[in-house]
Amino acid sequence: MTKEIYDITIIGGGPSGLFAAFYGGMRQMKVKIIESMPQLGGQLSALYPEKYIYDVAGFPKVLAQELVNNLKEQAMQFNPTVVLEESVQNVEKSEEIFELTTDKSVHYSEAVLITAGVGAFQPRRLELATAQQYEGKNLHYFVNDLNAFAGKRVLVCGGGDSALDWSLMLEPISPQVTLTHRRDKFRAHEHSVEQLMNSKVAVKTPYQITELIGDGENISAVVLENGDVKETVEVDAVVVNYGFISSLGPIKTWGLDIQKNSIVVNSKMETNIKGIYAAGDVCTYDGKVKLIASGFGEAPTAINNAKSYIDPNAKTQPLHSTSLF
Repeated sequence: MTKEIYDITIIGGGPSGLFAAFYGGMRQMKVKIIESMPQLGGQLSALYPEKYIYDVAGFPKVLAQELVNNLKEQAMQFNPTVVLEESVQNVEKSEEIFELTTDKSVHYSEAVLITAGVGAFQPRRLELATAQQYEGKNLHYFVNDLNAFAGKRVLVCGGGDSALDWSLMLEPISPQVTLTHRRDKFRAHEHSVEQLMNSKVAVKTPYQITELIGDGENISAVVLENGDVKETVEVDAVVVNYGFISSLGPIKTWGLDIQKNSIVVNSKMETNIKGIYAAGDVCTYDGKVKLIASGFGEAPTAINNAKSYIDPNAKTQPLHSTSLF
């Protein structure tokens, strides 16, 4: 059986991977995407499809899933091969061809682009003995359907962008939104903090959750403590946004230069292994800023340099898209 060799195989189907697939098509490359999740979109689809994103150029605000849908439409016009629910376990180079072994099959490619985001991730959970029994009921770590909270009293926990964004998005549809954070200062963008302070959201800082009151099926109230001060807040739902624990998993064993759980690249998005590139949140370099917008710039840089790596006669600097359509 003849093995099918692709020009570039993209590991990870999040925003950077999808835009890279589109750009690979623009450069007339044969592209494959391998994604471990059942759907494309990465964290945007898996964790907060109904959350607004405010820092993507050209969109004053855009729902995460809407952005993913647009990225998919953009990428699919060039018909890349998409492989879902396969996790790449090993990458090896043999006679200038990369062999990518997943948990289900083997893929072959002349170049590889890793856009795996933060790697495998899971939410930081509420560390209370009773918390687990309410998970999947009215204790949530991310929101798939914003309308499911309509008319409900919601307690949001956390001090980062997600916690503030959810609080502000829930305010118009909920009769009572309470945001609690263990510190006085928030880690979110300054503009979001300003919006929060001018909203009707009840802000409780610095408070810790010390008790969940409920019947084992649903939480009916939460006890918050600030030193000797205790306060009970009645709730219909609790949303915990304490961030995520992530791991690069098998990627750490591929011989790549990795610092602080990120793959080191140069200005061409090249890793220390010739023919392997990285873009998006998974990569790092001096001055790196982890934003979707950054990944959208890094993806075409990686693709264009991979194109000239595969074909030395190809130009790294392509024609502008306006010249092609």
